[in-house]
Amino acid sequence: MPIRSMGIKAVLKLFVDRTARTRLGWRFYRGCGRLSQYLAKVYGHARFVRATRDQDEKLARLVKELFPTLTVAHGPFQGMRYPAAESFGSMILPKLLGSYESELHPTLEALLINDYTAIVDIGCAEGYYAVGLGLRFPAANVFAFDTSPKARQMCAEMAALNGLESRVQIGNFCDAEALKSLPLGEKALIISDCEGYENVLFNRELAAFLVQHDLIVEAHDFIDIETSPNLRRVFAQSHKVEIISSTDDIEKAHAYQFAELDRYSTGERFTILGERRPGIMKWLVLTAQTQGSTTAQQMAKARGEGIA
Repeated sequence: MPIRSMGIKAVLKLFVDRTARTRLGWRFYRGCGRLSQYLAKVYGHARFVRATRDQDEKLARLVKELFPTLTVAHGPFQGMRYPAAESFGSMILPKLLGSYESELHPTLEALLINDYTAIVDIGCAEGYYAVGLGLRFPAANVFAFDTSPKARQMCAEMAALNGLESRVQIGNFCDAEALKSLPLGEKALIISDCEGYENVLFNRELAAFLVQHDLIVEAHDFIDIETSPNLRRVFAQSHKVEIISSTDDIEKAHAYQFAELDRYSTGERFTILGERRPGIMKWLVLTAQTQGSTTAQQMAKARGEGIA
């Protein structure tokens, strides 16, 4: 077919096909491809940086509008204060609002009937649960663990701000031996959010050791899908096992009701309430079988009441 009768696109394809067969042409096109890949990466990174900056500015504005005193507004830790508008590894707005992991609120409220002698938080981050539970259980010793130096520093600052600096003991890595060495007393509440390490930490031997204590373990099935089934088997003989699933952020934006959010659009509510989980998460609520039926009845009643 004569070139003059071919379309522009066809001519270009023919030209590239013929010239790319030469060594010089191939090197030229390969260089162009690498350049285009590099420019695409630069452009993508620039877009990511701009979007992240815009999102951070939006979140900072919302924190200032809603929670100028950085005090938790609702939930089981209402009144707890944050030293700065920052959390570690999670979103700050749901924590200040009090909607953070609200799927667990009925369980937590029901567990408050227990006279816990110790609180253990494995993966404490900035201290949301360590300090919050320390406030709710003023007679309990609190042990908080995190492998991040920044998280440990933030937890110490939060404990001090809320008057718990003498009661919250902060450690680095918590393995089975460290957990066994703690003075748990007659009955402890153990919170675990250790990013997949729960599959290594908890085994039947440790479950038997913890037979008189209660646990709430977040299962990171997105890291290993066998995590929650494995934990159920581990604790089946020693504890009553209950599974609680997280709520999708979109559903939260539509369903959660807080007076502070009435003036915001659904999109803004999504930003405020969003916890940005990689998927639906599961918590295992593990209560000691040796305790009476009162706790189980209270938990069942609380679950029926929904979110406050």
